[in-house]
Amino acid sequence: MKLAIEEARAAAVKGEVPVGAVLVISGRVFTGRNRVITDSDPTAHAEIVAMRSAARDVGNYRLPGSCLYVTLEPCIMCVGAIVQARVERLVYGARDPRYGAVESMLRVFDLGVNHKPIVRSGALAEQAGELLTKFFEARRKGEVPKWS
Repeated sequence: MKLAIEEARAAAVKGEVPVGAVLVISGRVFTGRNRVITDSDPTAHAEIVAMRSAARDVGNYRLPGSCLYVTLEPCIMCVGAIVQARVERLVYGARDPRYGAVESMLRVFDLGVNHKPIVRSGALAEQAGELLTKFFEARRKGEVPKWS
């Protein structure tokens, strides 16, 4: 999860919302960070970036046996991708009351989808939430966030 926090910080430095993800499969580590602005791609959320990288590398769109760590509760798009990829375990930090589709706004995995990962929430939630808070406070002031 600490690596996902580092990815989130790297996203913020680029002006992206600070969300980071790490996918581990068969002992291999794939990272992702929000890149929607950088790539002009509304689907380039941290989770999607990490899953795309892993899928390309392993040569399969399914990622059974994988664990996805993400700093923020996934949105409905990312939850759908997690289902399609058959991610085995999802670990995330901060809850997202506005867009979270695991337990906050929606509970997509409880809707009878054909795959439900093991979920653990709250991992380094305070750190992940603080990154988001600092980022948006700085953005409202027209500043670039300073990371300690």
